[in-house]
Amino acid sequence: MILLSQVEYIGVCSRLLYVFSRMSNDGDVDKWLELIKDCKYLPETDLKKLCTIISDILFEESNVQPVFSPVTICGDVHGQYYDVQELFKTGGYPPDTQYIFMGDFVDRGYYSLETLTQLLVFKAKWPHRLTLLRGNHESRQVTQVYGFYDECMKKYGNANLWRFCCRLFDLMPIGALIDNTVLCIHGGLSPDIGTIDQMRTIERDQEIPHRGGFCDLMWSDPDDIDWWAISPRGAGWLFGEKPTNQFMHNNQLTLICRAHQLVQEGIKFMFNERLVTVWSAPNYCYRCGNIASILAFHTSTNYETKLFSAVPDEKRQIPSKTTTPYFL
Repeated sequence: MILLSQVEYIGVCSRLLYVFSRMSNDGDVDKWLELIKDCKYLPETDLKKLCTIISDILFEESNVQPVFSPVTICGDVHGQYYDVQELFKTGGYPPDTQYIFMGDFVDRGYYSLETLTQLLVFKAKWPHRLTLLRGNHESRQVTQVYGFYDECMKKYGNANLWRFCCRLFDLMPIGALIDNTVLCIHGGLSPDIGTIDQMRTIERDQEIPHRGGFCDLMWSDPDDIDWWAISPRGAGWLFGEKPTNQFMHNNQLTLICRAHQLVQEGIKFMFNERLVTVWSAPNYCYRCGNIASILAFHTSTNYETKLFSAVPDEKRQIPSKTTTPYFL
């Protein structure tokens, strides 16, 4: 007969509860995998449960989540559900392909809710095959202006699900680190943050502030300048080659991957190919005419760009009425 201490007994009970909870959740997740096909969203009670499952997963993830290659990097997708399916056709569906999405899942596109729901269901089913980083649009203030709030109100008749999703946004990691040498982040650098260890100490469980290091990481952009400059966005900074090289040297990085900026060619390397912008929303806002890309890392130093175009209008469902010009 084996006698357990109180601590050991509590530990065993906790693990058993986790296993039984996981088994119960798996049934729901499999059901949701079927429901999200063909651009559908979940019933209110199901989406609340999904948000709770994802919250538990995100609580265990670091501010800068470690990821190991092979992995594919994606930029903004902005609620363009049908183009996200083209992204998965290009790069492979989970769990066969591991992904890092660098934020801005919602706003401006027709189907922010369906797009976010699909990514959350994939995360619930294969938590270690998808890393979902926060972008500047994963914010209460921004989503009330650029579409996600209105979409939740229209489809659910209340703001409850929007609040659940915003609470989830607060828990998303700020960045990811591939093989300890490639940093993935939504926006860019900050004059207040010189090391990845400083990023790890940020209190991320909050609305994105209007200024400071956390804000800069979500809003900053690279530019052909030497040092720092005021950003025309009104948040974050423009940063040049010198602060980029300094940050990379201090943190022993080989590449910085970021999103946040529309790139007509889908991808743009800067600063002697030490920084790259990946854009994954083709024909952005259904009017920009750009192509999109994902960046597939076989190893941290061996990667390839995969380009894809927007799905033709005849192969997507277009809402009959759009009244708010979210592309401003």
